[in-house]
Amino acid sequence: MDRFLVGIIGMPLALVIVYYRKQIKDFVGDIGFAEKIFGMGGTHTFILVFALLLFIFSLMYMMGTWQSLSTEFLGPLFGKTSG
Repeated sequence: MDRFLVGIIGMPLALVIVYYRKQIKDFVGDIGFAEKIFGMGGTHTFILVFALLLFIFSLMYMMGTWQSLSTEFLGPLFGKTSG
């Protein structure tokens, strides 16, 4: 149930962030590292990338693929095997 709730909250939140990115940028101001990395308008780009990653992570977590992916790649570091 908690995985479904994360998806139900995370995916619409990502869409809201994309829709209100100008207002978020005006509220937060320029993000220094984003302007440095992405160049002029980097804060807007960072907000879009953040929203995209939030949407993807929420979808993966809701469907259970995040758990299998993290177990597959990070499991050996902590002594767990997949399967």
